[in-house]
Amino acid sequence: MEKIAVVLLNLGGPDSQEAVEPFLYNLFCDPDIFKIPIGQKLFAKIISKRRAPKVAHEYGLIGGKSPLNEYTEQQRKLLENELRTVNPNIDVIVAMRYWNPLTAEIAQKVEKGNYDKIVLLPLYPHFSVSTTGSSFNEWKRCYKGDPKKVVYIDSYFDHPKYLAALNQRIDETLLKFPEELRNDVHILFSAHGTPVSMVKGGDPYSIHIQKTVEETMKMRNHSHKYHLSFQSKVGPVRWLEPATDDMIKDLKLQGVDNLLVVPVSFVSDHIETLFELDIEYREVADEVKMKNYIMMPGLNDSELFISCLKNVTLKSIGFDN
Repeated sequence: MEKIAVVLLNLGGPDSQEAVEPFLYNLFCDPDIFKIPIGQKLFAKIISKRRAPKVAHEYGLIGGKSPLNEYTEQQRKLLENELRTVNPNIDVIVAMRYWNPLTAEIAQKVEKGNYDKIVLLPLYPHFSVSTTGSSFNEWKRCYKGDPKKVVYIDSYFDHPKYLAALNQRIDETLLKFPEELRNDVHILFSAHGTPVSMVKGGDPYSIHIQKTVEETMKMRNHSHKYHLSFQSKVGPVRWLEPATDDMIKDLKLQGVDNLLVVPVSFVSDHIETLFELDIEYREVADEVKMKNYIMMPGLNDSELFISCLKNVTLKSIGFDN
């Protein structure tokens, strides 16, 4: 059987308080997100130093480090176990974009592994030039082996098992509401935002997100009223709207008192779910006196999600599954 490397591409996250500033530096050095023609490294050094204390404080509120690394390792192990039932010569390897293990290190490791095929599998279901695109570009810069061996998986935002995994988590989270209120819950899908200029430039991310939301609710026969909003805006430029914090306020004005928040563009919990959604935006909900504000946990170790990853991987290399 062919020897295959499946490389899980993810953002990465600081694994200590001391790692916050260098993590931010790597992020702000990314030319796919911050297009600065001259002096990008200097810009990254200044802005990461300025932002690090605030971001480190936020990480302190969720345990002092990013849990994304641990969740990604869980997903790696589970996926490798599943794939090896089909082909025992499959290795699943993690490559992070902004923290260890960095893509450059993993690209060299894979080059030396004498693999017949290399599958790049992003842990971003929805394609954006700022996430999957950035990870692909970094791989192309770092990998010096035969490019014909590399298989790129762009997205899987409408894969039935991904949608089913979201719905399973939604159903589990609905049980946290008082039984008599469950039919009155509104579902708020919150996705990481992007600048509107990226959308105008042809980035398909926002369309992918909308499709996921529509197909998820269609799968559950539109059981509840639902909404879509965007979070994590950075900088002065216009981003996708409505913003999640504004949406929470607007829904309260419309009389909504029971809100289930679904992190839709994230497949594992990290600072933008555990801090931004579950702490920062919870304060917004408390300020407007929303009675029940409950965040859905990320997919993390969801068996259905791992099954989705297995299916898209095998399909990409020609296995019928």
